[in-house]
Amino acid sequence: MRSNTTFKWIALGLGFAFLYVPIISLIVFSFNDSALSSSWSGFSLRWYHSLFEDQALLSAAWLSLKIAVMSATMAVIVGTWAGYVLARKGPFRGFSLYIGMLNAPLVIPDVILGISLLLMIIEIRNLVGFPAENGSFTIWIGHVTLCVAYVSVVVSSRVRELDRSLEEAALDLGATPIRVFFSITLPLIAPALVSAWLLAFTLSLDDVVIASFLNGPGFTTLPIEVFSRVRLGVKPEVNALATIFIVLVGTIVIVANRIQLKNKSV
Repeated sequence: MRSNTTFKWIALGLGFAFLYVPIISLIVFSFNDSALSSSWSGFSLRWYHSLFEDQALLSAAWLSLKIAVMSATMAVIVGTWAGYVLARKGPFRGFSLYIGMLNAPLVIPDVILGISLLLMIIEIRNLVGFPAENGSFTIWIGHVTLCVAYVSVVVSSRVRELDRSLEEAALDLGATPIRVFFSITLPLIAPALVSAWLLAFTLSLDDVVIASFLNGPGFTTLPIEVFSRVRLGVKPEVNALATIFIVLVGTIVIVANRIQLKNKSV
């Protein structure tokens, strides 16, 4: 029994080390005075100063943040309804087609999805003249299409776990279905919505393939900018920017978890 416990702790430690040692190393070397990530020459903030003078990198980061926030928000709005229909309203005529269309972005390679969206946008532009050019709007469309599938899976799983007697009791008391959804169902699935938003935000912020098909001149997202620079060698400014993002996203996750725990304890 003691050997099994020791083995479990060793396996857990190795797993955490595999996940977090590279992240910790990146954070540590973002404060390295040397331009080489392979050697430590002293503590310095020079790369953070250099980062805030790099307008191309900052513009790409700001564009990615804006698109990620808008994509996650719209994906949660659309995906919540899609997941609710998936969990509560089926099966109906065409239900299999509905599931297939909703889950298609989960299994279709990003390259195929990016090409398909690009061709669709080109055809729409030829018909109605909008959007006039590829840019943040077209990237947003692509990311929403990708993220809705993930959000609907998260939301539908949570909706299936709900006690339907609460909704049925509200209906018996005269509430309309739409009132039941906003007054009872939505507050109960709020933690799942937060989780789905964070997942969609991460997917959008991390995407390279779809954005590379749908971006235009002057609309380079952060992953594309970093990827283009990494091919010439990782610069310390990238380490500094990654550290800022890790702190920012980590703070958001911790705050979201604390809110969820607080809501459960009330």
